[in-house]
Amino acid sequence: MFNGSFVLRCLFCCILIFSFCVVTDIQAAEQQKRPNILFAIADDWGWPHAGAYGDPVVKTPTFDRLAREGVLFQNAYVSSPSCTPSRGAILTGKYHWQLEAGANLHCIFPDKFETYPEILKANGYQVGYTGKAWGPGRTETAGRELAGKRFKSFQEFLQHQKQGEPFCFWLGSSDPHRPYEAGTGVQSGMDLSKIKLPACFPDAPIVRSDVADYYFEVQRFDKLVGDALKSLEEKGELDNTIIFMTGDHGMPFPRGKSCLYDTGTRVPLAARWPEKIKPGRSVTDFVSLVDLAPTYYEAAGVKIPADVTGRSLMPVLTNSKSGRIADNRGEVIFGKERHVPSQEAPDMGGYPCRAIRTDDFLYIHNYRPDRWPAGTPDYQHAAIPGTWYGDCDNGPTKTYMVENKDKDATHLRLYELAFGKLPTEELYDLRNDPNQLQNVAADPMYEMVKAKLAKELQQQLVATHDPRELGQGDELEKHPYLGGGPKHPSLEVKRKKQGKKKDAR
Repeated sequence: MFNGSFVLRCLFCCILIFSFCVVTDIQAAEQQKRPNILFAIADDWGWPHAGAYGDPVVKTPTFDRLAREGVLFQNAYVSSPSCTPSRGAILTGKYHWQLEAGANLHCIFPDKFETYPEILKANGYQVGYTGKAWGPGRTETAGRELAGKRFKSFQEFLQHQKQGEPFCFWLGSSDPHRPYEAGTGVQSGMDLSKIKLPACFPDAPIVRSDVADYYFEVQRFDKLVGDALKSLEEKGELDNTIIFMTGDHGMPFPRGKSCLYDTGTRVPLAARWPEKIKPGRSVTDFVSLVDLAPTYYEAAGVKIPADVTGRSLMPVLTNSKSGRIADNRGEVIFGKERHVPSQEAPDMGGYPCRAIRTDDFLYIHNYRPDRWPAGTPDYQHAAIPGTWYGDCDNGPTKTYMVENKDKDATHLRLYELAFGKLPTEELYDLRNDPNQLQNVAADPMYEMVKAKLAKELQQQLVATHDPRELGQGDELEKHPYLGGGPKHPSLEVKRKKQGKKKDAR
């Protein structure tokens, strides 16, 4: 006997099963469409040291490829020209002064702040890193994986990738951090006469060779990233991967790393993502590396946390034009807290300063002009015994500039620019002084410009709850410092370089 009710129930069940399968397949397909994320970051690689920016000596075919097949950023800046706070800002999407202890080098990263790898992992991404990720320092909770699980290489990570799940990988390197093997640049065939020295360096053979050694390690980093791209191509994942390549701050030379000039805060940045980025673009928008985390969230379809300060770069990435894209990206702010405690004992503080950079001007506010910006020259009375100009990494260029400061007027001026004390305010007119060597803050002709930039900087710092502008700046210096400092050459213990820099800052 025909049972219509039974047949209808069976038909209804079949429809439900079919619908469930379709929905499941759609969800799986959508999951597969979520882009992979590869973030390649060098240690102490500054702008404009890449072929794509016109450097005539250093060879960076991988970076140049990303720029050619994607977008090249002309005005990319870090939150801080110091390793730990710069990396903490990248991972959280917040300025370093918002990270409490994390505002400093060799610090303890607070549990209260989440990182984008942690959040993406909670949203279905496989995460991992190799080389140098966050640090130096330690997490408040031991063993916390701020950038994911550590792998020996990107290739090893890919071998563990689960089919159908997107990944987020931090490809770190300690290149081109000091120390360098002297002469590697020359031995590799670099023509020292073609090196464009930063204007703040004296022109001497030892300085040119030192820069060439730095270039040599930049090239080694570029090859590391090139190998990663090759692995992605072999796996068929290259075009479904957002790739950003950059450095954590400027070169480890006098008036570079740990300084707020372009030689310390401006970094190379290129991105490739064929699905969204039109190739061959060059943009002049001012961007901060704190903008990367919200960019990753948006690309992954993850809600951007309310406490993130950075602004997603998606509108810039997906625009088809070059030049200035966004109306609200005509400036960028950055700053510095404690790098190395390098003042005279018992002062264990840093050199707090903040800055705003526009197309035409760089304005810097130094909160403690009584302190030494690059650290005290009096290593015998330094807060950390033996520390010598502690906010500047040791190297041939540093030693040459100190030992030859009295050679002539040019050497003395460059020494003072790199190591001398500074006034509360600095202002550089980039239209006439692109190298930022002539402070015009005291010139009455610039009074209105200075006042305008100072007010704008203060407003942005207050809006981001900067302790320095809220009368709580000293709190940032009360956190423990876990590292050492560059020693006077007479006190340095010579040791062989074993592998990559074991104690790299």
